Amino acid sequence: MPHQSNKQQSSLTKILLVEDEAQVVSFISKGLMENDYEVTVALDGEMAVKMYDNNQFDFIILDIMLPDVNGIDLCKKFRSRNAHIPILFLTALGTAENIVHGLEAGADDYLVKPFKFIELLARIKTLLRRSQAFQEPQEERHIFSIDSLTLDDYSKKVMRNGHLVQLTSTEYRLLHFLLQNANRVLSRMEILENVWGVNFEMSTNVVDVYVNYLRKKIELPGEKKLIHTVIGMGYCLKDD
Repeated sequence: MPHQSNKQQSSLTKILLVEDEAQVVSFISKGLMENDYEVTVALDGEMAVKMYDNNQFDFIILDIMLPDVNGIDLCKKFRSRNAHIPILFLTALGTAENIVHGLEAGADDYLVKPFKFIELLARIKTLLRRSQAFQEPQEERHIFSIDSLTLDDYSKKVMRNGHLVQLTSTEYRLLHFLLQNANRVLSRMEILENVWGVNFEMSTNVVDVYVNYLRKKIELPGEKKLIHTVIGMGYCLKDD
């Protein structure tokens, strides 16, 4: 079932669903189409890549355990081609380690099977709002800077010592939130709520993972450290 739709395609948000379980495909597709989404289904990794290359999608739902490829590798491939498209893992693999690996691969969110459709729908809507807000130009120009680091919220460009820093949409949102709250200690929960927009019910170190990503990109050898760990409390972006 490569393609499903119940409305005029041009006006709908297009979702690529990469899933090989027939019952799951039917359940998700039916629910999404009832909520006015256009759904394209790929049953394996090879089909998913072909579908992606021949269509313009707004969102990807991705299983990890696929017949021909590991979904983690497929996520990395999608992310390398598009830094900003929202990707949500939907999988039975639910350990904290699984979740971290999925987020490290470039996914924006991770939902464990079995799941409630209402939660899947809420996460899709949240990620789409963030993606659209990221791509839409702001009415006013906002530039945040600390030391030699500059973030231009109009052009969505980040510079360090005059060099362009390439960030994913999640990394950008995290840095933006840290800069908005420079010199203030932010708890992991506060960062989760403001950057990801969800309260993870399970223990996860996604914040630590993405802080490390940022550090590797904005704190190169010889450059001043900007993101500081406050033991037992969280993180603080400051010029020390």
